[in-house]
Parts: sequence; structure tokens; C-alpha cells
Amino acid sequence: MPTSAARRAALLAATAVLLAAGCSDGGDDAAEPPKESGPSGRPALTAQKLSWAPCPPPSAAEGGGPAPSALPGGGSWECSFLRAPLDWSKPEGETIELALIRARARDASRRIGSLVFNFGGPGGSGITGLPSFAEDYETLRGRYDLVSFDPRGVGRSDPVECLGDKELDAYYALDFTPDDAAEERTLSDAQKRYAAGCEKDSGPSLPHVGTENAARDMDLMRQVLGDEKLHYFGISYGTELGGVYAHLFPKNVGRAVFDAVVDPEAGVEDGALGQAKGFQLALDNFAQDCVDRGDECTLPGSDVAGIETFITDLLASLDKKPIAGIGGRELTQTQATNGIAQALYSKEFWTYLEQGLDAADGGDGALLLSLSDSMNGRGQNGSYSNIQAANAAINCVDFKERYTLGQAKERLGEFREASPVFGDFMGWSLSGCSQWPVPGAWEHPDVSAPGSAPVLVVGNTGDPATPYEGARAMVNALGKGVGVELTYEGEGHGAYNGGSACVKKAVDAYLLDGKVPKSGTVCK
Repeated sequence: MPTSAARRAALLAATAVLLAAGCSDGGDDAAEPPKESGPSGRPALTAQKLSWAPCPPPSAAEGGGPAPSALPGGGSWECSFLRAPLDWSKPEGETIELALIRARARDASRRIGSLVFNFGGPGGSGITGLPSFAEDYETLRGRYDLVSFDPRGVGRSDPVECLGDKELDAYYALDFTPDDAAEERTLSDAQKRYAAGCEKDSGPSLPHVGTENAARDMDLMRQVLGDEKLHYFGISYGTELGGVYAHLFPKNVGRAVFDAVVDPEAGVEDGALGQAKGFQLALDNFAQDCVDRGDECTLPGSDVAGIETFITDLLASLDKKPIAGIGGRELTQTQATNGIAQALYSKEFWTYLEQGLDAADGGDGALLLSLSDSMNGRGQNGSYSNIQAANAAINCVDFKERYTLGQAKERLGEFREASPVFGDFMGWSLSGCSQWPVPGAWEHPDVSAPGSAPVLVVGNTGDPATPYEGARAMVNALGKGVGVELTYEGEGHGAYNGGSACVKKAVDAYLLDGKVPKSGTVCK
């Protein structure tokens, strides 16, 4: 089994969910949503009392599975609900319920406050994520209540739903890199059906699931939890959410860490192009590792170019003819590309990538399909979490750009130059919001935060999903005296659990003791 660091890397990926446990959205054992103590509106919301109770098993939208196991050293997870406005521009109006999870600090006498986590996506469930990685943050639990949540639209928090499980099986097996006009029409029709399904099932919520509303939810959470400042640990998309929070509430920022940093200056196209380059870099490093191991490597090719030619040839073959996968499901080119990308989120997954590619070359696509299923949130029982639906809904309501398939096609040359393996896939993905029924809010988020406390920004030079350059961009965008840059020269998505004692020591010293490292510090 992958280690917790590997599981974390997969969960925090832009679209990944792995093993997790948390709260469900129903059943007699579920913690009941709190009742408002007065008329609906902000005063009642800030004064609400959370009713903490043992956590039941996670809902289908959260990915299913068992209830969270006991905390390291004993103790239980607690779950509750926070009531927040559906529309923060109308705080006196309709409310929604946001699911929370908590592990109390071990040393109550030295407790600093709550440390709120967002594990990324957008679309990842914090209710399932935090218990999965409890050991990784056990040092921090010494002085913090560890808290996470399902952001609006995610998991138990008014989840966005789009298509049924069987429809999603067919959708994710589609060819997302069309080769002719007929395949382009098929993809366009599928995107239209998907967006229509989201509007049918979740229409009233779609305009309100964006990052700015989620940031306002976090400030409400801070108040209800009883914290003067928001102490925060954001990973991947969680860094974007944290940056927007810092912009909106700079005086309320406590000790904050951003790990696996999204470039706040990048729009849709620049972000997708950066990911194409990032995944290509990670694939280059994987292939070089294979070459360095000589005969131990099972993949054909005597150098990096040879191994990557083998991979592109395999994907081209799958484009023409899928191979056997799991049960009656086949491995398509799209799913194989997803599976390869999923395995690049952590160096600890490289062995599975090698095995999966070797097996697929022999006609067995089960392992790559399993990796793809993990990325899409598909459980072994065939049910899907709502991670991809939430991911689409949040991204499409955040970003203004609406690229047609034709406009995406025009940009393929640049994407192919950036990555022979992932370029087509990322280039065509620009059209993902083309049929969306709700307009977007911004070209890119504003994260400028003058007057904020220092934010420790951790960038990983080998990160495939949030390329290293995003960390420097975040530091600059936060503003002078706010962003503090820490570099990790390593592999994988994220740095805190990447195996570097240097990174862990620096982050823990800041969160636990308030010691800010010198900006520009490099860890290996």
C-alpha cells in the first residue's frame, strides 16, 4: 500500500481522491446540523453553537468507506455542521450546511487555537482527507485543534451532482483528444450533457460555489470556532483559497502555510499550460529514474526519449483500440493518460506507473484504469464521489474564460510543444467550461494582502500539478512583508510530507512557535 505521504499527494491533486474516511450525509448516527438561535442572518450565524458528535461513515459524495478510525494515541474524531449563507451578498437569506471535522489538541494547557486545513482540488473533501493523514499532522495536534471541512459544493456540504454512475463511466471513457470533426462533435455533445446534468441536479447552488464564498465561509468558521485569527494550512487549490481569504481578511490571518502553490497570476490557459509542463517534467524524471536503474526497469527504451516514445506509442494504440481493464470496462486512451498523471503526483507511485505501463503493453489495462478511477473518484463498487463535479463547478464559476473547442484546437501547437504526452489532453481541456450555465467571476484571483501576518509559501521544484514557479508568483502577489518563500528541491505534489526533515522542521517551527524562516530558504 502507498504510504500516507503518497495518499496525501494523490488526494491533493487537482482532481484526485484516494483512501479516506469521515462523515456521511445521513443516517441516525450523523451529527445534526445546528439550529439557528435567532432570525436567519449573519448575527445568528456568528453566534451559532456547533454540536460536535462522533463521525459516521462518509457519504457517497465523499467517496464512501468506513468511519474514521481512532486518533493516534487514542481519542475520537468529532463532526458537526456550520450554517452559512447560500449567497454571501445576501447574508440574511437562505442558508446551507457545511460539514466540519475536528481532532482536539493533545495539550489543552498550551493550545494555540484551531488549525484549519484545505486539501485542494478544488473538490477534495476535508472530512475524509484529514483523518487519512492524521499521523502526518500529529506534531501539530500537540497545540492545535485540527479542523477541516467540506467546502460548499463538496462532499456533505450541499454537494454538486451532475450525472449518474453509469453515465459517468461512459463520460470518463470518452476520447477527450478528438482527431476529427466527428469526434469533436461527440466531445462537444458530451460536455453539453454534463453541464446540463449539473444544472438540472444542482442549478440553484452553481452560482454560489466559488472560492470567494468559500473564503467567507472560513471567516465565519473562525468566529464560530472562537478564534481571533485564522490559523491555516492550505495545500494545492487550498493555497488559492487561502490567498483569497488573506486578500479579503488580511487582519484576520494568523499563522498560515501554503504548500503546493497555485500560481495566482495564471488564468485558465496559462494554468493548463503550466500543468502540461509540470507533468512532462515529472514524467521526464520518472523516465530518467527508470534509465538509471538499468535492467531493473521493465520498460523498453535505453534513454528518456526512448521510454517516452514507448508511452506515446502506447497511448496512440489505445486511441485506436482500447484494451481489457477491470470487469467489463476497457482502458481507453483518456483513462490511460489520467492514470499516468495520477501516478506522477508522488514519487512513491512511480513503481505502480512502471507496472501499469508494462502491463498495458501486454494487453492488461487494469492497473492504469484503477489509477484513473482514483483520479475520477470512482470507488470499487462503481459509485463516484462528487470531486469532479465540484471541481468543474468551482473552476467554472471562478474563471471568466470560456474557450470553445475550436479555440482550444487553435492552441494545441503550444501545448504539444510543452508536453508530447500531456499536451493534447491539457490543450483540449481548455474547453471544459464552454457549455457551463453560470458565468465566471475573474481572470485570476486577487490575493494581495497588505497588513496580513506572514504567510509561509512552500514550493516544490518537482511538483507536476502546481509547478514551482507558482510559489514565487504567490509570494510576489501577497505583497511585501507577507509572503515568505521556502523551496523544497524534491519530487511530487506538495512538500510538507515529501520526506524532507528540513521542510517539516521549518513549517512546524512557524506554526507551533511563530518562528518565520528567512525568505529564500532552500530544503532538500
